[in-house]
Amino acid sequence: MDYKNIRRGIALAGAAAITLALAACGGSTGSSTEAAADAAAPATLKVSGAFSSSIEEPWDGVVDAALKQAAEAGEITYKMVDKIGYASGAMERTLRQIAEEDKPDIIFGDSYGNEEAARAVAKDYPNIAFVMGSGGGPSGTNFSVFDNWIHEPAYVSGMLAGGLTKTNTIGIVAGYPVPEVNRIVNAFIAGAQMQNPKVKVQTTFISSWFDPAAAKDAALAQISAGADILFAERSGVIEAAQSKGLLSFGNQMDQKSVAPDSVVSSNVWNMRPTVDYIVAQVKAKSYTSQDLKDFSMVGKGGATLTEINQGVKGGVPQALADAALAKFEAIRSGAFRVDISEGQPAGSTVKAAK
Repeated sequence: MDYKNIRRGIALAGAAAITLALAACGGSTGSSTEAAADAAAPATLKVSGAFSSSIEEPWDGVVDAALKQAAEAGEITYKMVDKIGYASGAMERTLRQIAEEDKPDIIFGDSYGNEEAARAVAKDYPNIAFVMGSGGGPSGTNFSVFDNWIHEPAYVSGMLAGGLTKTNTIGIVAGYPVPEVNRIVNAFIAGAQMQNPKVKVQTTFISSWFDPAAAKDAALAQISAGADILFAERSGVIEAAQSKGLLSFGNQMDQKSVAPDSVVSSNVWNMRPTVDYIVAQVKAKSYTSQDLKDFSMVGKGGATLTEINQGVKGGVPQALADAALAKFEAIRSGAFRVDISEGQPAGSTVKAAK
């Protein structure tokens, strides 16, 4: 947290309060002092969040967490709506209500499954910066797109999984076989098979972005079929691994707290670089629509791997941990590039949507 800026904000707020008190008594603080204070105090932007799923779902939770951090630092004011869903017209109504009632400077959200609605509303409110999670490109002058480009740490997680499996069988439970998910899953598989060419992978897509019960059931089925390491692309998988005394890998955010003796590491997406960049652009009145993918990659601090958890059952061999960390540093430096593969993983299973 930026305590220096917080203290500065408190000081400016105090000066403003004195100015108001003197004005009420007919006093004056001097026009030059007022002008200096106005010039020194940056405008605080109003930011709204609009999320299709619950923020308990890690993808939306990461975006929400970054915005809350910016609000706590005094950089923005922030309010959000989640659980909007995918029913016809729900996202459009919500976005229009936010635009009309809150009049924010920026709206962050997820438009997956609601692309047409989000883009239509953005077109009607050109003075609001729309910054949306999307599989499409930017549009107009005010619709920017982002996504979690965490395939790089996923590759390193895969290396760890490949080195830890005893059955040479790894289970992956994911949401939908869309490019944004496939590239994470494929990178994890590539890392596992590079580390251990004998590895076989079971991949199940549950056809939901947030259904922990379905994800847990799919994971338990993989365990019954021989998987002894699980990758939790969706919520619910870590709990399945823990219930069977097995190791797991988290996704989107640090999920060690879910099962400290099961979670080896997590692929972490950090939205703060994206948020900081957009806030600066809007404050400078230089914002325009753009693809923000670079801000979600390792090179700009938008993706990382959590500390390797040596407290898991059986621990992690030091040589394996060292190899994984060396690969991560090679990715950070640009010496190693993780291929982007967005096709549906070979042999994967897609469950019918409920």
